[in-house]
Amino acid sequence: MYLSKRVQAIKPSPTLAIDAKAKALQQQGVDVISFGTGEPDFDTPDNIKDAAVKAINAGFTKYCAVSGTPEIKNAIINKLKKDNELDYTQNEIIVSCGAKHSLYNLFMAIFNDGDEIIIPAPYWVSYPDMAILAGAVPVIINTGDKNNFKIDPAEIKKAITPKTKAIVINSPSNPTGVTYSCDELKEIVKVCAENKILIISDEIYEKLVYDNFKFCSTASVLPEAKANTIVINGVSKAFAMTGWRIGYTAGPKEIISAMTKIQSQSTSNPTSISIKAAVEALNGPQHDVEKMRIEFEKRRDYIVDRLNKMEGVSCIKPNGAFYVFPNVSKLIGKTFDGKVIKNDMDIADYLLEKAKIAVVPGSSFGAEGYIRLSYATSIKLIEEGMNRLQSAIGSL
Repeated sequence: MYLSKRVQAIKPSPTLAIDAKAKALQQQGVDVISFGTGEPDFDTPDNIKDAAVKAINAGFTKYCAVSGTPEIKNAIINKLKKDNELDYTQNEIIVSCGAKHSLYNLFMAIFNDGDEIIIPAPYWVSYPDMAILAGAVPVIINTGDKNNFKIDPAEIKKAITPKTKAIVINSPSNPTGVTYSCDELKEIVKVCAENKILIISDEIYEKLVYDNFKFCSTASVLPEAKANTIVINGVSKAFAMTGWRIGYTAGPKEIISAMTKIQSQSTSNPTSISIKAAVEALNGPQHDVEKMRIEFEKRRDYIVDRLNKMEGVSCIKPNGAFYVFPNVSKLIGKTFDGKVIKNDMDIADYLLEKAKIAVVPGSSFGAEGYIRLSYATSIKLIEEGMNRLQSAIGSL
């Protein structure tokens, strides 16, 4: 059997691999607490589930338009207008099978072999591999907790070459939870507009911001931003709808048309039933979103406080998403059972073996010496997980 070079050049998602390992141990009866995957522990709100049941009973179970129905496109258009002060038309919107699928379609639509994409690290694990699949070259710019994991416009300028086609900005960020202010985004937009670089703005965690932080969509911060920005969003995180698989893209109609062409030859339309559920999510009451956001903020406060009290650990307080990204580099070089911890992969293995907690090593996100923990789990499990983590660190 001969496999393509492109598939041999990428790796499986490490976050899903960690989650699978934790679940396998749980199925064996091992008491593992997983901080691995980015999936809200809340159930999908009842009004959204009811809309899906209604769609099934009404027979809305057939093919629909490849890029999504007019109904859901209108719901997205209204959402972008109401929340982000952005005006789009239906031919500037495509609905796909999750925000991940949206990004994949986009990368396939805009990149030619050898094009470069600037990716700030720490990054969501799939950005570089999607770029490679599309024939593009990931250009990684490293950030760190000293500068709050944010990319500087001067660094962007330095990384630009004649082959640079796009930059990806993920705000709020997975894995760090860091969120860019409107003013910070303006400076990034100016650099990209001057150099005719597309901005891919991944805004899937938009609704999950804390400390009265004002979220800004990159496309809205300056008059010239919209024409140069492709917005990626979806219903998975804000509405606890990860399994429903609905994401969407808003951008220039030529790019949306190209993405639709690609989608027509791969998945065709998103699931019709999920489309109806997503319409209700976007158009219906939003109080459940706020309840989840408030609970996530409480969990964030608790987990950051506990982490910063542990010897050898430091953690910035993020103002978005549901992740913390503590610096654990001081644990590297320590030993347990005669074994030396050489890197963050060893730390993750040690914590799973010794403490029965699953975390994702920072190197998976392009940031050696960190670990990512998702606090999208109950406060009871977070408390127990922090107790186990503290005990495991104390044993080194």
